[in-house]
Order: sequence, then structure tokens, then C-alpha cells
Amino acid sequence: MENHIKHKWFFNHPPAVVWQYLTDSELLAQWLLPTDFKLEIGHKFVFGAKPIRRFSFDGRIYCQLIDFEPEKMLKYSWRGGAGEDVKLDSMVTWTLEPRDGGTELTLLHAGFKGLRNYLPYLVMGKGWLKIAKRLAKRMEEEYATS
Repeated sequence: MENHIKHKWFFNHPPAVVWQYLTDSELLAQWLLPTDFKLEIGHKFVFGAKPIRRFSFDGRIYCQLIDFEPEKMLKYSWRGGAGEDVKLDSMVTWTLEPRDGGTELTLLHAGFKGLRNYLPYLVMGKGWLKIAKRLAKRMEEEYATS
């Protein structure tokens, strides 16, 4: 059994703006998590979150940039657990499509395998919705003052 999370959002900003928020490490830290992300295929980076010891999560999400097409698609691995004990080995793909003067952003988070990844699948499904609200708020704040 394998589950995946898929969400779509519409932003009143062109793909170039949304892309910037997906690929600039300082902007990522404002709406997602602190990171050392670089837009280089093969680059290994880490997102830092609060540890959740009871779920064997050390607060670090280990990622590697797999592929990208500027302003269209971004794909990276997403691995979490406690140190070497990886509980979740998944893939995050962002797709951007120009629509109605803005951008339709699709998130596909795939690879929630087996029963042990069912709780992370449920939690992260809702979590991505909250994260997207932070992204929308951050972009609106930034471009309302520009």
C-alpha cells in the first residue's frame, strides 16, 4: 500500500514569483522551514523542524534536488526519521502552471509506503494545507507593500 498527497492552489502572482518562493532559501524559511536549499541538481539540503521524539522524528528532513525546470517544476527527495533510522522516504514535486493571470501550484508528495507511514501521510496532508496558507499570506504581505 502506498499513499500520496496531492493539493492544488491558485495564487494571484505570476509563476516567476511563486518559483522564487519555492527556490530561495531565505523565502523558504519564511513559509516552509529553515533550509540550506540551492537550485543545483544533486544538491543535498536539510529542512529543520521541531523534533517529535514520540514519533522517532529528530526534526531534520533530509532532501536532495532531483530535477527542475525553471518556473515549471521542482522535484526533490524528502526523508525523515531519527538519524540513520529513516521512517519516511518520499518525493515532493511542485508543478507551476500559468492560469488566469496567476499561477496554479500543484504539490504531489508521494511515497507514503506501508502502515508505518500512514500517520505521517495523514498529518502531512493537513500540514501542507496550513503551509500553503502561510505561503499565500507571505506573498500577499510582500507584494501588498511593493
